Amino acid sequence: MKVYRAVDEFPKLLKATVTSGTFDGVHLGHKKILGTLLNKAKETNTESVVITFWPHPRMVLQPDQNTKLLTSLDEKIELIAAEGPEHLVVIPFTRDFSNQSSEEFIQSVLVEKIGTKHLIIGYDHRFGKNREGSFEYLKNHSDHLGFSVVEIPREDIDHIGISSTLIRKSLQCGDLEKVTSLLGKPYFITGTVVHGEKIGRQIGYPTANVQLTEPLKLVPCDGVYAVEVLWKSNKYNGMMNIGYRPTVNGSIHMIEVNLFDFSEDLYGEKLQINFIKYIRSEKKFNSLEELKFQLHTDKQIAEEILNS
Repeated sequence: MKVYRAVDEFPKLLKATVTSGTFDGVHLGHKKILGTLLNKAKETNTESVVITFWPHPRMVLQPDQNTKLLTSLDEKIELIAAEGPEHLVVIPFTRDFSNQSSEEFIQSVLVEKIGTKHLIIGYDHRFGKNREGSFEYLKNHSDHLGFSVVEIPREDIDHIGISSTLIRKSLQCGDLEKVTSLLGKPYFITGTVVHGEKIGRQIGYPTANVQLTEPLKLVPCDGVYAVEVLWKSNKYNGMMNIGYRPTVNGSIHMIEVNLFDFSEDLYGEKLQINFIKYIRSEKKFNSLEELKFQLHTDKQIAEEILNS
């Protein structure tokens, strides 16, 4: 897949089948749209083009909402590439861009820059200033636009209403089964291992302290998780704690992962952590010995989950 970081970098095509959206999370609903895009492109002998936006429009238009993301830009690019489109155009989203009318967007981007012959949109997709561009608008103006429009109805995307919002809510309450079913894969974070206080090492459970690669990435709710850790193309089982470590009077929110049967030095290394199951909430224990006993239990539970 060829990636263009601005629409002006894109070489206009003679015939393109196009879809656009934020694609945060690249969940099953998005995959339905991308699959339809690829099928239409193959059927019409056209090239498949995905248009996405960065940063997320909500971060520009509603900066006070403290929006968190399901995927960083690099993660989104990688996940979209895995679905097989030929081109991805990343349009920088600014306030000036958001003030474009739907007609300006259609003419300047879809027609003049991309060369659109077929447009695929989801059931609720809208674009242009005040989200005025809709399927009805496109359908009513298709004659002079020069391209056909295919809408994917809601029931075809998902009978329970897949959405990034539902995934976010599920992450915030630890419902990883729901998250995995909506994404079609485990939710993951990536980060670099940094030095910590090494308290885990003192009680036999050394942890890698993870600093997020993308600070705007949504971190699941505090607690203990069974996780899979990817490092240098290898996968390891482990358990992760997210929170303030109340047993040692911690004051900094931390992400710590303990890899099972692992002894290598990870400082400065990049890890991908897949969330498999929420085990329990974070709690304060009366002593490090009591915490150590609980961690032994947590490890047994995590191993049973991961080995099954």
